[in-house]
Amino acid sequence: MTIRLYNSLKEAEKRNALPEVIAYHRIDGPGSSLDLSEFQQAFWKLPHIPEHDGPAKKWTCNLPRTVGITIDTGTRVEAHPFDPDRIGVKSVEYKTEVVSSPGEVIPIKENWLLKILEIFDLSGVMFVLKNLKEGLQSSGLGGSSAAATGVCILANELAGRPFSKVQLISLASRIEQDFGVSLTGTQEQSNVLFGGVTDYVWFPWGIPGRPDTGYGASLRFELVSPQDYHHLEDRMAIFHSGHPRLSTAVNLAWRNALRAKEGYKNHFKKMEVAYSFREGIRLQKWDHVLDSIEEYRKIRTKLCKDYMEGSIDLLERAQLHNCTIFPLGAGGGGGVLLFSPDPESLENLREDLQGTYREIPFKIRSKGYKVNNSLIGGYEYFLGNII
Repeated sequence: MTIRLYNSLKEAEKRNALPEVIAYHRIDGPGSSLDLSEFQQAFWKLPHIPEHDGPAKKWTCNLPRTVGITIDTGTRVEAHPFDPDRIGVKSVEYKTEVVSSPGEVIPIKENWLLKILEIFDLSGVMFVLKNLKEGLQSSGLGGSSAAATGVCILANELAGRPFSKVQLISLASRIEQDFGVSLTGTQEQSNVLFGGVTDYVWFPWGIPGRPDTGYGASLRFELVSPQDYHHLEDRMAIFHSGHPRLSTAVNLAWRNALRAKEGYKNHFKKMEVAYSFREGIRLQKWDHVLDSIEEYRKIRTKLCKDYMEGSIDLLERAQLHNCTIFPLGAGGGGGVLLFSPDPESLENLREDLQGTYREIPFKIRSKGYKVNNSLIGGYEYFLGNII
């Protein structure tokens, strides 16, 4: 059932309307890494889900969770006409390009995104990836996962949307993990598909009583409505430490600690802190948000001594201004979240850091992705492109 896209894409090119998906990044915080499969499985147990529950969702407090905050940096994925019998993926930022004939994509790390095109049985298309902001690459904002998820969404669009959102999360996550690109869970991918300021409670084997869910499933709760995003934006900033390194090494240290008794105990504390972070944001109790960030960072540092490498100076300067910091992602990309309960204190810290560290400006978004110029046009389109 090969979907031949060359002719349709040539027509779209003439109209300056090539299909594209913009996949946005996220800010994580206390709870990050709990989305990794090992952590979901280690700490999950069958919960009693009450029929009626308030917005606090107290029954979830001991389950793995992550709060994702969608921001307006990210990756643009464009579909271009290509050799009618071939497929390709090109990254402008990383200056890489891989091509193949469908059915011949070797399952190696370099082909991870190309394999997605083959999974959807596409031909005659080149996916071109461009960062919305130059020079970010891996900054702890979920860049590789945004790229994979964006490719999945666009391929799904071109194939007529055969997969659900949860299936796309699973596909993007497993490709990235199994091809050895990075250690990943389902948080960044979920953030792209659902967006906003969202609390994700993880269900590694699907949600009990809902057989239509599987790997990648979560219960999701909106913590902040769009009209209130400014309260968070006034208290958060992102700076780059200037010291990127492989996040995989940090994640590996945490995974190894999970297999030791003391490490397991420290990891177990994360659920309570992540819940406190969730409630601090939901209730706008900003001192609680700061305390949970501080506590979660201390736990992470106990579990991996290199976690704060490159960020110590930022922490010391932040504390002088009644602020705190949180290295984003696994702490390897160099992106660091700055937070203060008091917007004026954060502004003073921002001024102190200017000229020494690069700021990554952002706005919070209610949606995790955007599709432009979809080729989906009804039954005739599919009849004309599927062979």
